Amino acid sequence: MATNLVRLPTTRTTHTGAITPSSFITAPTGTEERERPCRRISLFRGMANDVRRRLPYYKSDWTDAWDYRIVPSTVYMFFANVLPALAFSLDMFEKTNMSYGVNEVLLASVLGAVVFSFLAAQPLCIVGVTGPITVFNYTVYAIVTPRGIRYFQFMCWICLWSMLMHFALAITNACNAVKWVTRFSCDIFGFYVAFIYLQKGIQVLALQWRAGDAAAHLSISISLLVLMSGYACSWLGNSNLFRQPVRVFLKDYGTPLAIVFFTGYQYFGKMKHIDLERLPVSQAFFPTSERGWLVHFWDISVGQVFLAIPFALLLTILFYFDHNVSSLISQGTEFPLKKPAGFHWDIFLLGITTGISGILGIPAPNGLIPQAPFHTASLCVTRRLSEEAEEDKGKAEAIIDHVVEQRVSNLAQGLLILGAMTGPLLAMLALIPQGVLAGLFFVMGLQALEGNGITLKLLFLFRDSSLASGREPMKRCRKGAVWAFVILELVGFGATFAITQTIAAIGYVHHTITAYIQSLILIGVSSFPVFIFLLIPARALIMPKYFTSEELGVLDAPTASPFTLESARSDRLSVNDGRVIERGDVVKLSRRRSSVVRHNINNNSKKRAG
Repeated sequence: MATNLVRLPTTRTTHTGAITPSSFITAPTGTEERERPCRRISLFRGMANDVRRRLPYYKSDWTDAWDYRIVPSTVYMFFANVLPALAFSLDMFEKTNMSYGVNEVLLASVLGAVVFSFLAAQPLCIVGVTGPITVFNYTVYAIVTPRGIRYFQFMCWICLWSMLMHFALAITNACNAVKWVTRFSCDIFGFYVAFIYLQKGIQVLALQWRAGDAAAHLSISISLLVLMSGYACSWLGNSNLFRQPVRVFLKDYGTPLAIVFFTGYQYFGKMKHIDLERLPVSQAFFPTSERGWLVHFWDISVGQVFLAIPFALLLTILFYFDHNVSSLISQGTEFPLKKPAGFHWDIFLLGITTGISGILGIPAPNGLIPQAPFHTASLCVTRRLSEEAEEDKGKAEAIIDHVVEQRVSNLAQGLLILGAMTGPLLAMLALIPQGVLAGLFFVMGLQALEGNGITLKLLFLFRDSSLASGREPMKRCRKGAVWAFVILELVGFGATFAITQTIAAIGYVHHTITAYIQSLILIGVSSFPVFIFLLIPARALIMPKYFTSEELGVLDAPTASPFTLESARSDRLSVNDGRVIERGDVVKLSRRRSSVVRHNINNNSKKRAG
């Protein structure tokens, strides 16, 4: 069947995360899609297409790593991955009666980094221990241990069942649904994760009074100094101050150096006599509790094996949404990536790492927010573009020229984390005050909020409209529509956050409620992944009834470009003919225009002229 060509606008990402039209390219019309008969599910088609698309780039994924950006990206991601993971380990250490510790969390991060750097279709997505899986783990602990169920054996079966469910999702091409994921659900989930980071920082500081008032106040001071230093270095790196090498150095190494400096800050002057709370560590390469690395998953009753299935379903829903959203955001329209994605293959790999995690008795890793998009951003190579408008003469705008797409930085940061499990480095980690960890939580939480679509829309609403740029896309929308959209996003965030906070509330009132009611509440709370997942159909089915298509085009849009979402169209194999839109052609960065787009525009012009 011949492909009908129409003119469709390419997209340009604005600072609000919205997608606006900028030029025209050729693409198939919806008529061809409507004429296709209903097809049966082609088993394994998605995974096969993902491998076929990505395999030709595998060699260049390693050779393209000969670039300076790999060094600062590796260093930054090591600290951005390992230190929050250590803080999460502290959280689980406290709430699971020392079942999980530093070594378990570090090994989970290493497992995710090694598997995904070598085998993933999208190696830019950083995989590790997240806040939601931390909540899930200690919620399950609170449910099963009072009933005499062996925790590690039960968690192992949850992971094994979840592994089979991941396989089923990959085989049946279930990741095709990611094409319905828009900025609406991603911004809500990103907003939720950012607040989890801020909350964890506050919780860490709340524990410091165990060491006394002086230690608590010093820890708070250190956390705020880490926050100010890390944030200031990031701001200076994106400013016009100083020369370019200085800005690059501050942006790349400012936060890691702040962590190192404030680890030794206590030893200045009289503060060295204050005993601060530090990170609890165990023996190198050994589990925290007295057990081996192999979980005896056969030491559990048959009934309890099948009891793990509902929990496995919840874990699978959480990972399906969390990992795919992490992967989408790390391949967002703001990044001019050139290599294809592969959602089906990566969810299959995630099933493998989930099963291995259960057998080893470690938290299951999955895609990290905000580390995954931070990783891609750290690999961006920018250049300065002078403004052409008369009123902006002499000003320069930094735009992304390209992204260093490779596998080495992910692998290198994973190997550095593996090195952190050795005796000498564990001893060094034990020197880090918990106040430094809290400060890093604050830095990452604020940076995630700063670039979130909800934050940007709120800033637009509270900004003086007379001072807003005339090029602001949201000025084309009714202000009431913008307010309504933001309120819906905040309601979705508030509901998600409130559900997970019910766990903490139960901990304070468990003496006043019966065990049966407590169990029902905990099971309901552990189903929070279902609520997060329901944001996708709510956006697709309900919101178009109350917002115009133009308003939704400004306020919300697909998270990734059409080229990225080719993986979510497993009914055909993408080949680089005229019907396939290249990712770098869709992403318009300032006035940069792809030669392919120009070629298509010229061809269309000639045809119309003929």
